[in-house]
Order: sequence, then C-alpha cells, then structure tokens
Amino acid sequence: MSAKTVSGPGGKKPASAATNLIAGGGAGMMEALVCHPLDTIKVRMQLSRRQRDKGAKRRGFLKTGVEIAKKESPLGLYKGLGAVLTGIVPKMAIRFTSYEWYKQMLASKDGHISGGANFMAGLAAGVTEAVAVVCPMEVVKIRLQAQHHSMSDPLDVPKYRNAAHACYTVVREEGVSALYRGVSLTALRQGTNQAANFTAYTELKEMLQQRQDDPSAPLPSWKTSIIGLISGAVGPFSNAPIDTIKTRLQRTPAEPGQTAMGRILAIGNQMWKQEGLRAFWMGITPRVMRVAPGQAVTFAVYEYLKGVLEKGREMLPGNEYQE
Repeated sequence: MSAKTVSGPGGKKPASAATNLIAGGGAGMMEALVCHPLDTIKVRMQLSRRQRDKGAKRRGFLKTGVEIAKKESPLGLYKGLGAVLTGIVPKMAIRFTSYEWYKQMLASKDGHISGGANFMAGLAAGVTEAVAVVCPMEVVKIRLQAQHHSMSDPLDVPKYRNAAHACYTVVREEGVSALYRGVSLTALRQGTNQAANFTAYTELKEMLQQRQDDPSAPLPSWKTSIIGLISGAVGPFSNAPIDTIKTRLQRTPAEPGQTAMGRILAIGNQMWKQEGLRAFWMGITPRVMRVAPGQAVTFAVYEYLKGVLEKGREMLPGNEYQE
C-alpha cells in the first residue's frame, strides 16, 4: 500500500476512529513517559532570563537537567506529566483522526493525495489539536514545570500541587480564558509542526516502501522509528521562536488592558533587546531531543497498534470487514 493514499491495507477502508483513538493514545502515552524530562528541561531553558551584560554563563541542557534533579529530586523532571498524560489520549486521537479525515477530504478521486494536500492536512490537524486540547494542557503543564521547589521536601509546598489543582487555581484566579492564553501561537506552532511532520514522514515512508521487494508490505518498526525521528526534527528548527514566546506568554498572567498581540510583541521585543537573537532558539537542543525521539516512539507504536487492531477487525466472524 502506498503511503500517498487514503486507503487501508489491501485497498480496504481506512482505519476507524476507534482504531486511531486506541493506537494514537497508546503511542502518545509511551512518548510522554519516555521523553517528558527533556520537555521540562526545555521549558526551564526557555524561561531563563540570563542577560549578557551580567556576564552569566548560559547553562546547557545537561547542566540544567542535573541541577533540577539535584535541587528538586529526579521526580522534578516529571513536573507537569499529569497534565500531559491527561491530555495525550484526546490529543493523539484528534491528531490522527482529523489528519486522516482531512486527507480523505483533500484526496483525488482515485484516493491518492499530493504532497501539497498532505501538507495542508497536517497543518489543519495541528491547528485542530491545538485549539481542542494542546493549549489548555500546556498552560497547566508550564505552570507546573516553572515552579522551583523540591519534591523530596514535604514542607516545600508549591502553589500548584498537581495538574488538576493547577487548572482549578488558574481558572479561579484568572478565568477560563487563561487556559487559552497563547492559543494563536500554539495553533501556529502545532500547525507548522504537524504539516512538516506528516509531510516528511509520508515522503520518507513512500520512498522506503518503493525500495522494498513488496511495496505494499508495511515497513518494519525500526524503519518507522527512523523516519519518525527524522520527520520529528523538522518542525522544531522552523518554529522555535514561536514556541519560546508562547512558553513565556503562558507562564505569567496577563496585565489589565493588554491584548494578546500586545503581549506577544512585548515579549518578543524584550527578548530581542535583553537577550539577543539567540534567545528565540533557547532550548532548541532539548526540544529537538524531546520532539524527534518522541515522534520516533509515536509513529512506531502507532503503526504497530494500528496494524494489530486492523488485523483484529479482519478476523471478525464470517470474514466480514466491519467498522
């Protein structure tokens, strides 16, 4: 089966929404458990405001991670994990289900999809997941990750105790709209991420499939992991400034009378004046190390679970292929 078609294995119907939900959720959960510490390091690096005129040396991602583990215990690297796990299943369900739906909508009459249409399907899927799940989840996650407290000291009580408490506190103190702070930047980041991600993944998958003895046969998991790793690294390099500004925007409450665009411009201008151009790519190393392996895990697990679930559907009584 070609990677540039909307048909399922053997020319059958595409995977059902239930298959995408289970396979995507399982893949996302595995990705979060493996890669979340790198995301915490990335957020801490992005929130660092060390000015050049003070002569302070910038900390690398390894030193940042070691300092978090020493001062806040190794569990400090998993701050905000609850918020991620809570949102990972609907996030991945929306990502893969909406991507497949947009692909079918943009495909030609014979079921094939062009590179441009695939790019637009990924872009739309990224925006959809950003508005529905990612933005509220990341506001809560970033508030938790930004706290400097020791998880091994019971007397060191943080403002936000867990994901649910952080969500409740943010809504109580700042209103529901605070959960959607930075939604435009989040949608732009997720859209460009998934557009680049799915486009690169599809092109690489198609290329490797055509080199096989049987082009219709699925790729082995190790090949899926490699192309997932490569495709996952494309987005972060192109939209790192968006992610850094978004992180700082979501960390702090809005000032009275200040518009979202005004805050975005103010944060960007402050970063440029105080920290220079390099600040916009702050945390790019741990972000790539977080996103790229994460996509390797996600696509490998997703393709595996999807294959298992679809095979189970084919083995229904009466040899009927059912939804």
